Amino acid sequence: MNVAAPFDAEKFKAATRAQWDKHAKGWNDHGAEIGAWLRDATAAMLAMAEVAPGARVLDVAAGAGEQTLEIAKRVGPTGSVLATDISPAILELAKANAERAGYRNVEVKAADGENLPVPDAAFDAAVSRLGLMFFPDPGKGVRGMHRALQPGGRACTMVFSSPDKNPCAAILISTALKHAGLPPRDPYQPGGLLSLGKPGLIDELFRQAGFERVATTKMDAPFRLPSAKHYLDFVRSSASPILQILGTLDETARAAAWAEIEAKLGAFNTPRGWEGPNELLLTAGQRE
Repeated sequence: MNVAAPFDAEKFKAATRAQWDKHAKGWNDHGAEIGAWLRDATAAMLAMAEVAPGARVLDVAAGAGEQTLEIAKRVGPTGSVLATDISPAILELAKANAERAGYRNVEVKAADGENLPVPDAAFDAAVSRLGLMFFPDPGKGVRGMHRALQPGGRACTMVFSSPDKNPCAAILISTALKHAGLPPRDPYQPGGLLSLGKPGLIDELFRQAGFERVATTKMDAPFRLPSAKHYLDFVRSSASPILQILGTLDETARAAAWAEIEAKLGAFNTPRGWEGPNELLLTAGQRE
């Protein structure tokens, strides 16, 4: 009987950093599609964090900074935003995007989101858009956000909810594992796309971190693209766990896996194009 090796958080982080460094440009190239997909959810996240003119905002796991630019716009020239991410390469793109857009109130800092190198009580608001679920210890990340907020400051995070509400991610993972000859995974294991989707889990992490007035809102966020192939082009350009799973296969086996995934995703074709269902959890809390 094979016994699974203990989870090595530092090794996982190193692999995550390497993957995002490698795929930073591909993710950035899909910025317009990502922005359209998450536009309403991002607006809700920033409202729940009470991002307002003049605010100092911490953007954790910011990626290429599509939402960072929206924060910079909202806080205006009297406010500021610090974008952090574990990947230096993707932050260079975030910095370039901010400069190109003419924002002078954006700073970037490469940092492990579980160990944020920021002063205590330095920010009015903190957000993390689709980043916290990749943390081996998301509770530590939430505690860091709480520490970084001044009294009265608010935080809001966005993550995927349960597997049944995010069938595209579930199809990707289960089909990739099957082709790699690997057993099914617990969808809630640390660091996975759906790891924080268990009902009540992220609320409890917020409360344990010391947040008050904790509340979670569910939002539908369908990803609308011309076809399932366009969605898979997006997946291939990101640091998706799917790429790591299929990376062990030869070219023929990989092609067979992608073909089956594309066929299954065809279930979401509509007369208007392809619409992949997603449900997001937006959790907010306030530091007393």
